[in-house]
Amino acid sequence: MFMKFTRVSLLAVATTLTGATGAFAEFKAESPQCIAPSNPGGGWDFICRTTAKYLFDLKVIEDSMQVTNMSGGGGGVAFAHVTKERNEDNNLIVAASMSTSARIAQGIYEGAEQDDVHFLATFGAEYGAIAVRADSPYTSLKQMMDDIVADPKSVGIAGGSSVGSFDHIKPMLVAREAGLADVTQMKYVSFDGGGEAMTGLLSGAVEALSGDFSEMLGFLESGDIRILTIMAPERLKNFPDISTAKEEGYDVVGANWRGLYMPAGATDEAKEFWKGAIMTLTQDPGFQAELEAAAIEPFNNFGDDMHKFVAGSIADVTKLSKEIGIIK
Repeated sequence: MFMKFTRVSLLAVATTLTGATGAFAEFKAESPQCIAPSNPGGGWDFICRTTAKYLFDLKVIEDSMQVTNMSGGGGGVAFAHVTKERNEDNNLIVAASMSTSARIAQGIYEGAEQDDVHFLATFGAEYGAIAVRADSPYTSLKQMMDDIVADPKSVGIAGGSSVGSFDHIKPMLVAREAGLADVTQMKYVSFDGGGEAMTGLLSGAVEALSGDFSEMLGFLESGDIRILTIMAPERLKNFPDISTAKEEGYDVVGANWRGLYMPAGATDEAKEFWKGAIMTLTQDPGFQAELEAAAIEPFNNFGDDMHKFVAGSIADVTKLSKEIGIIK
């Protein structure tokens, strides 16, 4: 099993709406922007576009939020842009996930540390999945894993992020459970975002796709793909026909948190505002319905809880990456 998430209680609704301090009321966002560190169509893009829509609809921000896609380096281009060029920008937020903390842990963002940015919040978590084209000869996870154990290069697995990312780690964990001695020999093909990775799968460039369930849902419903497994503790209530990796004999649970960070050099007032803004977002039934439709479970961390959570995530990924040979 990779890691478990624990729920952190929200503050009272009244506190959420007022921001707990005068700082929330004093700061006013102007021309706000959300950077998705990938091309359109992936999980980071979903975070920004959903956040932008509901913050504006709920009148938490007066100006509509610009969403900018900034792909490259598995999110490293955006991370460097924020830390080196926008460090004091009070009106900028950036989509983040397990992959963000994984890249910091593994040194993929060169020289980066957690405190180089201000991790703002998590608002959801979802489970990883492995998919194939609808016409694929693979009808079970075991069939694919048997081929990978026999010849690790025989199955190309796409992911919407760089080597060593969570999309890469998830199938490596399954392969380790299947008995593959050196999981770094697997054939992983990196794309800049879940949308491009899906295109790679559908075009036949690869045999399988590792990603988050929400990124695959539309293609599952259209009949373009088949999902071999979901890395959840048990079957999802809305998708009871999809088996879990654990059911097939691979004790792997892969949960990916969804959230946001902002520039570390922003003012305390701005940080408090955006914290309160995301807390307000999580209280909205429409926003929660959007997450549920995408099979994203509520998972909320703010303030000190968020800082501790990301530190723990980085420590977990560091330990796991050493165990499977990604880092020494």
